[in-house]
Amino acid sequence: MDFAIQDSPEQTAFRVEVRAFLDKNVSPDIEHMADPCDMSFEQYQLRRDLGRALGAKGWLYPSMPKEYGGGDLSTEQIGILTDELTRIGLALPPYYDAGGRMGAPTILVWGTEEHKKRFLPPICRGEVRTWQLLTEPGAGSDLAGIKSTAIRDGDHYVVNGQKMYVGSSHGADYSWTILVTDPKGERHKNLSWLMIPMNLPGISVTPMDLLATGGEGGSGCGVKNAVFFDNVRVPAENLVGGENNGWKVATTHLEVEHGGMGRLADRRVVYDFIDLCKKREDGWAIADDPGAREELVNLYIESEITRLFAMRNHWLSHTNQPRSYEGSQYSLRRKLSGLDMGEKMVRIAGPLVLTKDKRWAPLRGSIEYFQRDSITSLHPGATTDIQRVIMARRLGIGGREREKAANLR
Repeated sequence: MDFAIQDSPEQTAFRVEVRAFLDKNVSPDIEHMADPCDMSFEQYQLRRDLGRALGAKGWLYPSMPKEYGGGDLSTEQIGILTDELTRIGLALPPYYDAGGRMGAPTILVWGTEEHKKRFLPPICRGEVRTWQLLTEPGAGSDLAGIKSTAIRDGDHYVVNGQKMYVGSSHGADYSWTILVTDPKGERHKNLSWLMIPMNLPGISVTPMDLLATGGEGGSGCGVKNAVFFDNVRVPAENLVGGENNGWKVATTHLEVEHGGMGRLADRRVVYDFIDLCKKREDGWAIADDPGAREELVNLYIESEITRLFAMRNHWLSHTNQPRSYEGSQYSLRRKLSGLDMGEKMVRIAGPLVLTKDKRWAPLRGSIEYFQRDSITSLHPGATTDIQRVIMARRLGIGGREREKAANLR
């Protein structure tokens, strides 16, 4: 019995269109490095070129409204587009654009019409790359504890402070940034969001040396950075969501970051690993061993469960269904399953899988990077403990009133 979901005729036609587009626009020179820290500037530019081509069709941010540069695609079409990029080892967007991926939906909810028309089309068309600036040396999981300030001075805000674990390699055009706009104000009621051009005087960026830095689905995260602001004058018109209303704006941003809209990123490395375990060398395959075969089945199931959580959230958010704890549930699942899958692969194949040994050479060291990233990924975007707290609040555990999920559209 075949349980696979089949495309409708309309979906088949769209898949054919997507494949033809990718055949024409994906450069044969694009390389798929295991560790995105190895991405050269030339490779980054090839991905930016592809992003602009996707953006011209409204496919770079396909769920965004057409009037702001998106594609207004259906959930099924977005799934097909993501599948076809995954098939060739790329993601949507094909380069790291965290500020766009999380900032654009937030601006759609909280921005004025002028903000939407000014900031969203360049992001959706791939003309600019945007970082998100949240974490500071003394504020990570406790985001309301940030200290960097933006003080109003006439038609500008003067920004001072430091942000950590920012962005990727090769810079950004804008940074979507949460700051304190009322240093004497009540906690949670003293924050605001600014879209900051990264070419302003007084901004400096310093790369950080870290164990792993992410790079979901071929997006190519690269290194992380520390960003310093020294009396940076940002136009007041770049403040989005209202002064000192930043915590409410943050609820939407964090809902997206935690997976409330789903993350249709792939686990291609898992499937490639399974294929190599089935490959015969000298008449024998790892999958011939009953114990290894059982583990491979469990590995596949684990990966599929995580993928289906993401697809569910994607459908809920894009069809305006009621939501509650699903974003944090997916985030918790993704973090813990990633760690478990990394351990499973080593248990199945042994430590040689972490190398570029002959059998594992086609994986280009991606298992080593996957395992390294699965450890560090327990922390960014709210730790596993924070995700559990959010789920408890959404469920009303402890007799408290159920916390509502943030607006996403």
